[in-house]
Formats: sequence, structure tokens, C-alpha cells
Amino acid sequence: MKSLELFLERTILASRWLLVVFYIGLGVALAVYAVSFVSKLAKVASNVFLLDDANMILAMLALIDSALVASLIVMVMIASYENFVSRFDEGESDISWLGKLNAGSLKIKVASSIVAISSIHLLQVFMNAQQYDNGKLMWLTIIHLVFVVSALLLGYLENMMSKAK
Repeated sequence: MKSLELFLERTILASRWLLVVFYIGLGVALAVYAVSFVSKLAKVASNVFLLDDANMILAMLALIDSALVASLIVMVMIASYENFVSRFDEGESDISWLGKLNAGSLKIKVASSIVAISSIHLLQVFMNAQQYDNGKLMWLTIIHLVFVVSALLLGYLENMMSKAK
């Protein structure tokens, strides 16, 4: 019976390596998103003298939004790999710039990134408010506020849990 238990435990622990497929997939998605970013950047650059101030700001916000999404992907890939699969070898890769993220702080950073992305999207919508009806503006604002409240609650809960430890 003990050998069966040991086999099951080793199988469950080994299954964490299946997560690597997802992280590699996120890396591929990041590369595809980089191509999309370069395309957006080229479009903005080619129209730099044609865009008025408001449209240039909207274009810059779209580029900032892309950078935030890309950063979120990198943060999730690296922190999740370290938390759930294996630690990076300190000598081979210096990821001290990322900081040590546990599952709780990763959730907070992801939530904060989502709030930032939502804020930029909402700002873009408000800059083109004439294209949206009041109902849609209201729902977009409510959704954004739900993201903000969720991030605040996650931060509060993480703070409570860290004090309990």
C-alpha cells in the first residue's frame, strides 16, 4: 500500500511539468502579440503627421495597453513557472528584477495590471464617448469599478493573510 501511495505522490508531483506546455504557449502568444504591436507602431508612425492630438493620444494609449498586456504575460509565465514547476537557477538567469512573487502577490500584480489595462481602455472609450451610447458607457465604467474593487479586496486579503503568518 505504501508503494502505491509513493507512486501516486510522484505522479502528481511530476504532473506539474505539464504546466510548461502552457508557459511555452504563452511565450508563443507573446511573440505573436509582439508582431501585432510592431504592426500598430508602424501604422502610427506612418500616420504621425496626419493624426490630430486626440487621435495620437488614443494611438499611444493603445501602444501602452499592448505593453501592459505583454508585461502581464511575462510576469505570469516567470512567476508561475517559479511557483508551480521549478526554481530558476540563480547562476544561469538573473530574474531578481522581477522580485520573488508567491501565488498571493502574483494574484495582486495580475489584478493591478488588469485594472491598469481596464483604465487605459476606459480612457480610450471616454475620449471617443460620442461613439458610444450612455448604457454602454455605464456598463464599461461598472466593469472597471468591479476590477478596481476586486484588486483592492485581493490586496486586503493578502495583507490579512501575511499578518496572520
